[in-house]
Amino acid sequence: MKKMGLQAADIVKTELPVDQESVVLPDGVGTGLVLVDIINGFCTVGAGNLAPREPNGQITRMINESTRLARIFCEKKLPVMAFLDSHDPNKPEEPYPPHCLAGSDESNLVPALKWLEREPNVTIRRKDCFDGFLGSIEDDGRNVFVDWLKNNQIKAILVMGICTDICVMDFVCSTLSARNRGFLAPLKDVVVYSGGCATFDVPLQVARNTKATLRLDTPSLLIYIPAAGANASCRPVHGKTKGCYNSK
Repeated sequence: MKKMGLQAADIVKTELPVDQESVVLPDGVGTGLVLVDIINGFCTVGAGNLAPREPNGQITRMINESTRLARIFCEKKLPVMAFLDSHDPNKPEEPYPPHCLAGSDESNLVPALKWLEREPNVTIRRKDCFDGFLGSIEDDGRNVFVDWLKNNQIKAILVMGICTDICVMDFVCSTLSARNRGFLAPLKDVVVYSGGCATFDVPLQVARNTKATLRLDTPSLLIYIPAAGANASCRPVHGKTKGCYNSK
């Protein structure tokens, strides 16, 4: 299984028009940080049905990197948005087993990030679906994420979290579609940092019992997608952030 996963990752890297390179973000030019589902239910050992069964290196790295960058953003008073998976127990999210139920500790930030709840520049959004973009829509049609972008005049976002291939990917795809339609101005650049992402590494039997859940032991493939016609180079917030892929 692991060998097949690595082969699949190699094929994707070969076929997609991407190059690996360092990405640095502009300082003071409307940069925001988006944290996706870095919560106990996906990250803390034994916390729930979709939590790791044992310590996991990629999750530990993600938590460390997200904590490091969140502190930098907060020290600079830059906007941060944290999405937290939070589900109504009467509305199951199939094909997955019950997880991150509203009001449970599963749906709370991991201990290393709990301090974000006290930071004035941080917006926390609890969502009941994979996609934080759709999960930000209120009953009156207002979108909390879109308001956050526009109120802070954000031109670039740095995205990190779990799972790379589910909630992170869905959020990024929706954000790119809305940006390309001209709905998110002045947002231009969407950057996903691979060192700050992780995905499922659950026991094989659990994966077999959960439809559409795959055991992935592969490195994350992340793509930085600049706005149409934009220069792919960026300028620094805090030195170089390695592990991203830049679209050609």
